[in-house]
Amino acid sequence: MRGLRCYLKTENPVKYLFNSQVTKDGAAQPITVRAIQWILKENRAKVNTKKKFTAHTLRHSYATHLLEDGVNIISLKELLGHAHIETTMIYLHVANSGSSKKYSPLDTLYTE
Repeated sequence: MRGLRCYLKTENPVKYLFNSQVTKDGAAQPITVRAIQWILKENRAKVNTKKKFTAHTLRHSYATHLLEDGVNIISLKELLGHAHIETTMIYLHVANSGSSKKYSPLDTLYTE
């Protein structure tokens, strides 16, 4: 949490939480999939765990936490970008768990 707070304070992201390179006209670009994969690969050895984790692991955790926090399966389908609800249900191995409110877990990061 401290690292993320420090990052938010110093970088003050506007459009994307994490930026990649900027265009020639200075427009911010979102971080790429390859960049996320590289960051995870570089930092995997620094984490004291025997578990293997990937970008897909983070995606699965994100989806699971949203469901546990009450986001319904239809909203989750949209957030994950799935074309069919069946994909979301197979991917998560869970059923509808509640609220239809649509948000990111980062929206509740600072609530106490």
